[in-house]
Amino acid sequence: MPASPLNRRQFMQKSAATSAAVAAASVAGTGTAQAAEAHGGPHPSHHGPRTWSFSILGTTDLHSHVFDWDYYTDAAYKDAQGDSVGVARVATLVERQRAAKGEDRVLLVDAGDIIQGTSLAYYFARVDPITGKGGHKGPAHPMAVAMNHMRYDAAALGNHEFNYGIDVLREFEKQCDFPLLGANALDARTLRPAFQPYAVKRIRVPGAPDIKVGVLGLTNPGIALWDKDNVSGKMAFTGLVEQARKYVPRLRALGCDVVFLTDHSGLDGSSSYGDELPYVENASNLVAEQVPGIDAILVGHTHVEVSSYTVRNEQTGKDVVLSEPYCYGMRLTVFDFDLELRHGRWQVTEVKAQTLDPKDAEEDPEITRLLKADHELVVTYVNTPVGTCTQDLSGAEACWRDVPIMDFIHEVQSKSVAAGLSAADAALPLVSVAAPFSRTADIPAGDVTIRDIAGLYIYDNTLYAKKLTGAQLKDYLEYAAKYYHRVPAGTKVDTATLTNANSFWDYMYDTAAGVDYEIDIAEPEGSRIKNLSYRGAPVAADQVFVVAVNNYRANGGSGYPHIASAEIAYSSTDEIRQLMIDYVTGKGSLDPADFAAVNWKLTQAGTPVF
Repeated sequence: MPASPLNRRQFMQKSAATSAAVAAASVAGTGTAQAAEAHGGPHPSHHGPRTWSFSILGTTDLHSHVFDWDYYTDAAYKDAQGDSVGVARVATLVERQRAAKGEDRVLLVDAGDIIQGTSLAYYFARVDPITGKGGHKGPAHPMAVAMNHMRYDAAALGNHEFNYGIDVLREFEKQCDFPLLGANALDARTLRPAFQPYAVKRIRVPGAPDIKVGVLGLTNPGIALWDKDNVSGKMAFTGLVEQARKYVPRLRALGCDVVFLTDHSGLDGSSSYGDELPYVENASNLVAEQVPGIDAILVGHTHVEVSSYTVRNEQTGKDVVLSEPYCYGMRLTVFDFDLELRHGRWQVTEVKAQTLDPKDAEEDPEITRLLKADHELVVTYVNTPVGTCTQDLSGAEACWRDVPIMDFIHEVQSKSVAAGLSAADAALPLVSVAAPFSRTADIPAGDVTIRDIAGLYIYDNTLYAKKLTGAQLKDYLEYAAKYYHRVPAGTKVDTATLTNANSFWDYMYDTAAGVDYEIDIAEPEGSRIKNLSYRGAPVAADQVFVVAVNNYRANGGSGYPHIASAEIAYSSTDEIRQLMIDYVTGKGSLDPADFAAVNWKLTQAGTPVF
């Protein structure tokens, strides 16, 4: 999942001024790292420069944002901070950096999550897939077109790269003029890297040895859980620290003067999946701390802005500079490296990092020329009506009230699972769990379009059903209830500060339909679920339920108890969002009278909050 749409942009920020002009000329942007290593540089001159500098520019979590556009609202992107999105604006900043520092003095790298996240991404993965259909060759992926135009040198694999399956990812890889790196993305059979682990780039220095820059890519081990259906038996994912320990010394042995990591992994040492995996989800700080020989790390995955953050390596005492440029093309990181030639080898003397904001930059006209038609095709697609709705359905209060727009998701999940159960499992009580992904979701009265539904269900999850006992279901709901801050009885509840306790973000918080229950926010965590009942009777600890759930949660996403190891009652490759579209199309009209019911509520010491 995209990690947290949180307000942590000030987290550990240390703005750093840009150092002197810096540089980068790349070799082996495609092909094997070994080919890049074999490419020779000019012979050193006794009269060449003794110092040099270059820059590495970084993006991350672009999530197929090409233009400054929101396909869910059918308008230019807008948020409270006034940010812009899209690589089209970032491309202009990149060209400014190259113009200021020299074309041969800038590298451009991404930290992953490229091909999923917008209706544009979905269209070219499912509607008109880049893999082709009916025996016909598929189109070019807009992100490959844009990033090739921008002349990226390398990109790490993100966890969302696997959402549409390995075939789509491999086709995207073929279309890129730069390598997709993943030293810890392994072939399940051989346990060797399934993707290129690293690339070696050369910075040309007239009259002096080339500066060799090793770029190591590491992805997120959580893929093994989150995309289990797509990767199980095909790929394995090990820890970032473990693979960095293997490959950083290798890059140094190859003569790399600079070792730069691009990690699709945050920098606070946390994991959303608990102990489901032996590897840390957000491990970039641990890599910097525990693996010697690293100069800087481009960080991704957690959707925060960290301009510059320094970690001291515990073995060498050397500082490692990390930076995370937010997401969606909202920022561009600039790493500036200063080096000195000592005894015939380049030594890094200083690394600085800062983030730049592209919102005042014009969109690159060539990207507009190349991709305007694709963009307009997707705009037409998402504005296709699929039915009507009898009243406005809003998600604005879905995080603290049982509202009809969430019951729509539960209705579709429950109906779809019920139609696919065995006779024995169909006799069991059925529960649906789902999260309020977007507080801005709104299905208007009147015509309902694809974008209205996509704005409610923003992820490409598929549908599962697992079996839980009554005791396990209560544990599951208690885990969800930690989403709320404790508010003692008699204290006024402020919805602005009520949610997202424990860094538990909206996409992690599941509500349930099919059972009735109360969440007492005056109680401590673990003791909040009250009056859990099914059809008026208290839920028994040994009672067995079929629980409709998305694949991300079913495979352990967000660390919910019991669900990952529970018996499977149903599974489908159908995306829940498409099932919702099909539901509206089939009925012709979306009427909350068919499914809306208030079955859960917040209380304080037993008194309803709302």
